[in-house]
Amino acid sequence: MGRLDGKVALITGAARGQGEAEARLFVREGARVVLADVLDDDGARVARDIGDDARYEHLDVGDETEWTTVVDATTRAFGSLDVLVNNAGILRHHVIEDHPLDEYLDVIRVNQVGCFLGMRAAVPAMRASGGGSIVNTASVAGLVGNAGLVAYTASKFAVRGMTKVAAVELGRYGIRVNSIHPGGVDTAMVRTGVFGDRDPSTAYSYLPLGRIGTVDEVAAMALFLASDESSFSTGSEFVLDGGSTAGAPGRRG
Repeated sequence: MGRLDGKVALITGAARGQGEAEARLFVREGARVVLADVLDDDGARVARDIGDDARYEHLDVGDETEWTTVVDATTRAFGSLDVLVNNAGILRHHVIEDHPLDEYLDVIRVNQVGCFLGMRAAVPAMRASGGGSIVNTASVAGLVGNAGLVAYTASKFAVRGMTKVAAVELGRYGIRVNSIHPGGVDTAMVRTGVFGDRDPSTAYSYLPLGRIGTVDEVAAMALFLASDESSFSTGSEFVLDGGSTAGAPGRRG
């Protein structure tokens, strides 16, 4: 049996990167999945490639009306909503004194407000299903400060805090809420937002594990939290960072 047999999941930012990897893994483990994104061509292509247990819906996570539409579409198509993965996110790189306000607010709108709206929209459907699991994608930037990433870091600290509030409020309904905190992961967002044309893998050689993370490793953590294997976990941070937050960088080996 699959680890998500009988479950219905909604994953945001699922047209590529971590969200795409999560959608593909969830379906392999028995779930039916709605992929949501603003990258309509990419999202529709991924859903078609996955097959009949996946469908694509357009979603701007900062728009509360679109959230209502997507949750309704999910329950109409598959009958329930058991898992929400708030994965959609953007990154802008500026030091504080040079950070344009509009770009700061863009990051907050997608990363922080989008997560809030997603949880709020999912609760009625999950209560109707008798419970569920919400997985909020934060970052190691939600645990420590990062120079040049003030908006991103602020948004991810907010996701971490909102996760704890939601866990306290929703536990009585059988809804678990946890956050995952990836470190460097090889995605298009990281490559274009931080490294440009440079190979990002070498930037993580200082880590205890000596490498950048993969989207499949993040998907595996999301799968664990979406499944009943994590049935006593709520309000917690799950870190997958190759050891970057374990201590000061030092020699390996």
